[in-house]
Amino acid sequence: MAEESNSVDCVRCGRTAPPATGVFYGGALGDQIRAGICAECWAEWKQNEVMVINELKLNFMDPKSQDILAEQAREFLQLSAD
Repeated sequence: MAEESNSVDCVRCGRTAPPATGVFYGGALGDQIRAGICAECWAEWKQNEVMVINELKLNFMDPKSQDILAEQAREFLQLSAD
């Protein structure tokens, strides 16, 4: 567990640090990010997210693209699937 209410034990980097903010994912993935990813790792994902979108040519009018991006986030952040 985190040492303070305003910190998390980050699943990805293993540090106790301030939690991710501005998480736009809902459901189980959003809960996992808010509970177990630090702000620094979240910021790294946000930078990589743009590259993933461009490289995979994701179109967010297609729900499958949203699922692909969520899976990429899970993998990058080292979160388990539901």
